[in-house]
Order: sequence, then structure tokens, then C-alpha cells
Amino acid sequence: MGENLQSRTRLRPVDLARPHGLSTQAVRNYEEAGILPAAERTESGYRTYSPLHARALATFLALLPGHGHPTATGIMRAVNRGAADEAFLLIDESHAQLLEDRRTLRAVESALRDLGPEAGEPEVTGPGESGPPGSPATATFIGPLADRLSIRPATLRKWEAAGLVRPRRDPLTGYRVYGEADVRDARLVHQLRRGGYLLEQIAPLIGQVRTVGGLAPLEAALTDWRARLAARGRALLTGAAELDAYLRKREATQAHPPELGTPGDSP
Repeated sequence: MGENLQSRTRLRPVDLARPHGLSTQAVRNYEEAGILPAAERTESGYRTYSPLHARALATFLALLPGHGHPTATGIMRAVNRGAADEAFLLIDESHAQLLEDRRTLRAVESALRDLGPEAGEPEVTGPGESGPPGSPATATFIGPLADRLSIRPATLRKWEAAGLVRPRRDPLTGYRVYGEADVRDARLVHQLRRGGYLLEQIAPLIGQVRTVGGLAPLEAALTDWRARLAARGRALLTGAAELDAYLRKREATQAHPPELGTPGDSP
């Protein structure tokens, strides 16, 4: 795109900031970060913005809820330097992440529907990480359980330290022995971690499951998760609409630059 992209109607920083409840310093910071096009300057050095800047600010704020600050910033920087394809790639990545999060949610819901003993449980083998000889057939050990969840044994130890899984210790060998309830807890922790929950957020859920002996407490967490994903999807649509409007305004301003208006008054 060409160099002359801004409407010639002059706006002050406060004119951009006030409708969004921002400070004028925030507007200047956004300009310095490349989120807004570079401001023009009067002969005395005062910044002057335009309706195009106002549209850029509204677009960035609309992108934030769906993409987050780093990605929204990257999108605006790419657009403002005329690299729209780079912006579209960032948008595609956000949509791909949302799709993956939706798949993870479905995986958690599936895990909750089927938390009984899994078919094809590996049989206990010889000593070492797989456990000591003569262990109960229903028990599993840290190595096989880590393999089944595609995690490292150190991760299971970390979860144990946080109180999320509580394997017993074999009195003769000291090996960790994971019973049916322990495997259930490990599977739940694994799925919730994939869903973005922190260990400290998971701990009360696991505690409630143990206390009440069921999975009902997780329904509230899943409902909240579904709502957050839906809100993010809607926010991505809103941000896309604002970005399209900004791109159209840039193109129109380049083709038909307006006349100058009254000057701004803030440097």
C-alpha cells in the first residue's frame, strides 16, 4: 500500500482515547508499538491523528478478546506495514488453537463418560518402573501409567507432590502403586491440564470428586469451559469484522485522501 494512508481530518490523542476509556498515554504507546499507524506532526511537533487511527484503535481493541495481546499486536503491526498475509496467518493460528481447544474439551467430556477401567490394561511385569513381581493384577505403576497418558514419570511425581494423585507405596519395595481411583484422578488431571487449567485450579476439583465420590463437581468446570470457548469464538468473529472494516478504510483513504481539518493540540 502507499505511504499516504491517513485521513486528513485531524484528531487529538484525547479524541481517540476518550471513547474507549483510555489515557492519552495509552494511545501514544499503541502508536509506538506499531498498533496504530504513525501519527503526523504539526510544525510545532504536536501529534495529529485521523479517523483511520480511530478505526485502527477500535480494531485492535476488538481483536484483543479473541486473540490476546501479543497476537492482536502482531496482526495490527503486519497490517500497518502492508503485510496483510502475515496478519491472516496469525488469525488462522488463533482459529486453529480454538479448534484444538474444542477438541480437547470433547476429549475431557469423553473421559468423564468413560472413567472405568480401560480395556486392554497392561499387565504388571517385572520389577523396576513397571513395579515389583507379585503385585495385584488391578494395580499399575508409574512407568505404564505415564506411557498410557503420553507424559513423563516426572510429571506424575509433580502431580503427586501437588496432591492431585495419591498412589500408595508397596511396603516391601517402596514402588508407587496406582489403584483404579488413582488412575481415574491421573486421567482427569491430564485432560484438564490439556484444557488449560492450572494445577491449583484442578486441585479443588479432584478434591471434590474424592469427597463426594463422583464426577458431578466437574460439570460446572466444563460448563464454564464451554462458555469461554464460545465467547472466544464470538470474539474472533467480531475482531474479523473490525479488521475487514479497517482494511477497507485503509484502501479507501489511499485512493481518495481527504482534505486537512483543524489541527490537534497534544504532542
